[in-house]
Amino acid sequence: MELHDVWFVLIAVLWTGYFFLEGFDFGVGILTRLLARDRAEKRVLINTIGPVWDGNEVWLLTAGGATFAAFPEWYATLFSGFYLPLLVILICLIIRGVAFEYRAKRPEESWQRNWETAIFWTSLIPAFLWGVAFGNIVRGVKIDAEFEYVGSLWDLLNPYALLGGLVTLTLFTFHGTVFTALKTVGEIRERARRLARRVGLVTAVLASAFLLWTQADKGDGTSLIALAVAVAALVAALLANRAGREGWAFALSGITIVAAVAMLFLTLFPNVMPSTLDADWSLTVTNASSSPYTLKIMTWLAVIATPVVLLYQGWTYWVFRKRIGTQHIADPVH
Repeated sequence: MELHDVWFVLIAVLWTGYFFLEGFDFGVGILTRLLARDRAEKRVLINTIGPVWDGNEVWLLTAGGATFAAFPEWYATLFSGFYLPLLVILICLIIRGVAFEYRAKRPEESWQRNWETAIFWTSLIPAFLWGVAFGNIVRGVKIDAEFEYVGSLWDLLNPYALLGGLVTLTLFTFHGTVFTALKTVGEIRERARRLARRVGLVTAVLASAFLLWTQADKGDGTSLIALAVAVAALVAALLANRAGREGWAFALSGITIVAAVAMLFLTLFPNVMPSTLDADWSLTVTNASSSPYTLKIMTWLAVIATPVVLLYQGWTYWVFRKRIGTQHIADPVH
């Protein structure tokens, strides 16, 4: 396997890790409006992801940096063609981080309510836009002979990509709901399990339609296996949630995300951004990659740094593994 193929796989792994981890904290942010009934319950939800949300975003930074270094042509075309939606995502992530940090700085109800509203919208919008972006990457966009995007913003808002946005939005919400059931105690835990049933059914319908569309358009035998794993894991997650097995439900919803993202990258390879104007103008792992020497240096750095990052993040989740409830909130005003 060539180094550019290795780095395509590594970038796929980074995006998978990002959607697995950031997916549930996007979901929890959305639940601050859908599930929480009062200020104390909103604090419980925010506290379930408080110690880990910023670490989850490291996966996005690493995926973006790896794409820039390993596939500069892909990075340039992607960020120029998808400039506006990616800018909206970036702004949302900035506001979201500020909201987590500033929400409790003042006791006024209006102050906290405004930041909680910001958390909801800056979780919902990126959850939707990531699906739109990846839907367009897999479907293909208007790239000319100079490997430049020549389409418009409206070209990105096609039915396939919009369906992809609805899938990531509902799937992340479901992932966040089962995570909430896993991390909380009391009434909010029971309501989270009931909400997970409803959200999971909607997710199953949308995800099945999207993945079957992808398979029919670009799939092969390998992607069909990933599709089957994704659907089976999602159904199993719903059954585990119904049985009150929150740990299994969360693990299986995570497997759904992993299999779905894997399917998208399997249907994409060896392209990294197909051209809908001419197949010869598509960006591939070969014509979009950096030099072999650059990839070799990056590979050695990844071998050294990746285990350290994984060990540290795993330790963080272990330290903050206990369940919490409203009884653990000392002062529900702040």
